[in-house]
Amino acid sequence: MYSIKNIRNIGFISTRLKGTDGVSLETEKWVDVLEKMRYNCFFFAGEADWPPERTMVEPLAHYLHPKIQELHSHFFGTKTRSYKVTDKIHELRVIYKTALYQFIDAFKIDMIIVENALSIPVNIPLGLAITEFIAETNIPAVGHHHDFYWERERFMVNCVNDYINMAFPPSLNSLHHVVINTEARKMLSYRRGLSSLVIPNVFNYDREPPGIDDYNKDVRRDLGLNEEDIIFLQPTRIVQRKGIESAIEVIHRLKDSRIKLVITHSAKDEGKEYYKRVLSYAELMDVPIVIKPSIFSDKRSTGPNGEKIYSIWDIYPHADFITYPSSYEGFGNAFLEAVFFKKPILVNRYSIYQQDIEPVGFEVVAMNNYVNDRVVKEIKYLLENPEKVDEMVEKNFHLASRFFSYEVLEQKLKTILVNYGQV
Repeated sequence: MYSIKNIRNIGFISTRLKGTDGVSLETEKWVDVLEKMRYNCFFFAGEADWPPERTMVEPLAHYLHPKIQELHSHFFGTKTRSYKVTDKIHELRVIYKTALYQFIDAFKIDMIIVENALSIPVNIPLGLAITEFIAETNIPAVGHHHDFYWERERFMVNCVNDYINMAFPPSLNSLHHVVINTEARKMLSYRRGLSSLVIPNVFNYDREPPGIDDYNKDVRRDLGLNEEDIIFLQPTRIVQRKGIESAIEVIHRLKDSRIKLVITHSAKDEGKEYYKRVLSYAELMDVPIVIKPSIFSDKRSTGPNGEKIYSIWDIYPHADFITYPSSYEGFGNAFLEAVFFKKPILVNRYSIYQQDIEPVGFEVVAMNNYVNDRVVKEIKYLLENPEKVDEMVEKNFHLASRFFSYEVLEQKLKTILVNYGQV
């Protein structure tokens, strides 16, 4: 049905393509590079902030849609499902597949890139529909897998293992698999018998990082901070695997009342219990913490009362230190951003960091799952020696430009496209 000799229009498919989550950010980078390579990109999702003339939004595709949330409430933590739930899965599958055919026809799509919708089962009917669509059309396809169900404990006990085995991810003739780290490649081979290509998260290092300008000069004021405050920035969501307690402990042990911990994101979809834990721990450790996700978005805009809404990038120039004490990450977008903005970084040596990032030779303050005197001493030294910080961050920027740049992504994408005779 589809010719692979003339791929020009590429369709991105996901549950959500909007905001500052890792999937949306990496999609934007892939689009930048593919458009530079003269491909036309189009988008299908439950929520999207791409140009309407190139986008099809099917609200039911969003993993947070009430119907999906209600359906998925029957899936996990149990090993039995009712026939009514099964019927509902297939009812939605048909709706999604019809919409996918409409999307492909409307924009004359020659190839699809599925962003995480065939990786983690947050919308199982959508994954089934995409799988069947690829099988029925043999359309050239890439599954860009950011994380898998076996990496999340909450998915392990379920009554939908038949569907997970079928579609997360599927084995299909025209589907190429891309993962973001070497551990995922090993586990995909072990668990599914599927080969894959590792394409790490990247960043555009061909430009100098933006600084403080007339717009973002008010960030400190809007966060309730003054010019003397030292900002330790935690540029992540408030979820348990981000290890925010370690950032709080570091600040407590530095014993400097000027240091404030700023967290840019909210708890979002993973519950409020850890959020409450972070607040109570900060109070216990007497660490000032600032959480105002309402003033940050993926881009600059204006709030309902005319107030400034900042992009995440607007806070980085004001930061003095980046905290990144995660226990697990699929790769490390926040790490690459911190390197881009030439900031010193505290990093917990999570497994993917050890395998795919650390060997490059970055200079960071590294911890091994807990804060000790050495970690505190190294951070204190950097705060007191800005010349050492300058030397460190310039080295890190150079290394990232070499190993995690858009040029690296372009070469990796060419490796995929050559299979379709496109390069």
